[in-house]
Amino acid sequence: MNRPTMLSAPGGAAVHRPRPRPDAERVLVCLSYCGGGTAPFRQWANALPDDVELALICYPGREARFGTPFARVWTDLRDDVVRAVRGLTGRPYILFGHSMGSWVAFETAAELERLGLAVPEALVVSGGVAPPRRREVPGDVVPRSDDSAEALVRWMRDLGQVSPAIAAEPELVKIAVDLLRADLAVSESYRFVPGSRVSVPLRVLYGTEDAAPFADVERHWRPLTDGAFQAVELPGGHFYTPDVWARLPEWCTLPVPGAAVAH
Repeated sequence: MNRPTMLSAPGGAAVHRPRPRPDAERVLVCLSYCGGGTAPFRQWANALPDDVELALICYPGREARFGTPFARVWTDLRDDVVRAVRGLTGRPYILFGHSMGSWVAFETAAELERLGLAVPEALVVSGGVAPPRRREVPGDVVPRSDDSAEALVRWMRDLGQVSPAIAAEPELVKIAVDLLRADLAVSESYRFVPGSRVSVPLRVLYGTEDAAPFADVERHWRPLTDGAFQAVELPGGHFYTPDVWARLPEWCTLPVPGAAVAH
């Protein structure tokens, strides 16, 4: 078995490959949520078929890029991700993002189209309201970057984003709070530009018990693509049930109904 690798892309962006498969026909590229890194996605490498390689984008300021300053504004983060994804476009790829990563994925795909670069064969977003509606998410669902450290820790604990082991270590808690606060600040700087859209097939995943407003998910996300579209409701909350999360790669690699199948 090939060892995990971390590759640097132009501009300092980094890509983690938990299980390199250089001969795989496709690549699943994943983007994480506020305060997250690549770790929650690494086990997905074992759930993917042999013809798909997993590539995890590492945002600045965490894991292998711990010494790299956080992105300060939304476009800095998007451009960092675009640089990383550009290095992965030698094979067909699927772009996936969860929560904040859903907006990063959408904007990355749109930017790649604007630049005339290779676009994903499909865009899969999860746990994220449609970008034009992002600012309508109630304050009790997502904290703000200027909330107290205690409030941010409580939110992460409620969501299962901080393990008991980390919660017991004050230095690790501080790192987690700093990371979440930085990502929230970047997310708060996001402004959807009316008219932004993609042409690729789009699948939207969301949990039945997610506190974010998904009642009109199809009406809100559907107009953002010219391609095939599917919205799928899955059991659980913002991170689904553990079993659903573990099997999420299946929803990423299945063709979106109505989409042309690449050969």
